[in-house]
Amino acid sequence: MINKIKLQLMVSSLLLMAHFAFAETSTAVKIGLISTLSGPGAALGVDIRDGFQLAVKIADGKLGGINAEIIVADDQASPESGRQAAERMVKQNKIDFMTGIVFSNVLLAVGPPTFQSKTFYISANAGPSQYAGEQCNAYFFSASYQNDNIHEAAGQVVTEKGFKNVAVIAPNYPAGKDAINGFKRFYKGEIASESLPALNQLNFGTEIAQLRASKADAVYIFLPGGMGVNFIKQFVGAGLSKDMTLIGPGFSGDEDVIKAVGDPMLGMFNTTQWAHDMDNAANKKFVSAFEKEYGRLPTLYAAQGYEAAQLIGAAIRDSKGNLDDKTAVRKALMAAKFDSVRGSFKFNTNHFPIQNYYLRIIAKDSKGRITNRLIGGAVLKNHGDVYASTCKMSD
Repeated sequence: MINKIKLQLMVSSLLLMAHFAFAETSTAVKIGLISTLSGPGAALGVDIRDGFQLAVKIADGKLGGINAEIIVADDQASPESGRQAAERMVKQNKIDFMTGIVFSNVLLAVGPPTFQSKTFYISANAGPSQYAGEQCNAYFFSASYQNDNIHEAAGQVVTEKGFKNVAVIAPNYPAGKDAINGFKRFYKGEIASESLPALNQLNFGTEIAQLRASKADAVYIFLPGGMGVNFIKQFVGAGLSKDMTLIGPGFSGDEDVIKAVGDPMLGMFNTTQWAHDMDNAANKKFVSAFEKEYGRLPTLYAAQGYEAAQLIGAAIRDSKGNLDDKTAVRKALMAAKFDSVRGSFKFNTNHFPIQNYYLRIIAKDSKGRITNRLIGGAVLKNHGDVYASTCKMSD
């Protein structure tokens, strides 16, 4: 009789343990996705959101094996709106991770309340130099790049192609300044002119006149979203494309810009860490699923949103869903054990990627679509950023 009672107690204990184990793994992870979903930069935020949500859908609504609750907010490309959304999410929604921001000035406003609450921010785009260097933070990881890097690759390409007199144009905000600094770091020729229009400016009459007077043989632009669409239309309309070669980062020559501009995009070079025609299994799965879900080719922004979700999922899985153990989650994020659509990469000591950067050209594919095509091997291999040496990481 006593043995029977002991056996019943043991069974009850095991069932109770199983219940608690199940309860722990079935708890939803809360993710705050703040992005630009209105205004001239809306296409960028929409692509990040769509890429992120696709990764969750493919995983049956889960990340790392547990249910994922995604709370979406529009920052309207406003630092103040972004900060307010972040404060609400960490205080009221008690989120576990935050992601999604497009613009670096917004991210710089969102960072302090997020880090102070010990919430991990996983960047799906913005990579300001501040967070790569002296303001690096144990709760920040970039699933994309450091702002300067893609522009450094462009500077390398422009130098290798023999351009001697290049004009540069980028918005007057942190990422724009990082872009120009990155380009200049690797470009060995003369700067014909340098312009810093206001972020989200759409009329470029002054810049077009300045270009015409500069006699530049090439123009390097970093103009995200509607800025790039309008500039390229005005650049070609003014006849400058006949004498000046247009080059940009992946963002300024991406699928959303191509769709809006059309034929004038043909022949434009751009640099990136990812391309939709990269030949690896993870990328083929992503591109196919994205086209099926949304009826369009993914952009770099969409790929980065997808990768942010994959990184979060890997961290949840490898920390066994114990999100209160910040050290374990951070270690899992740093390991980044997932199949990346960009191929192999690893994190530097400042939590920014060390990865390859490539060159694309806009051309017509076998289906007659105007799109990007990867050309050649890596422009920069296993490339990190220049700010990591000044990062003194602490909890």
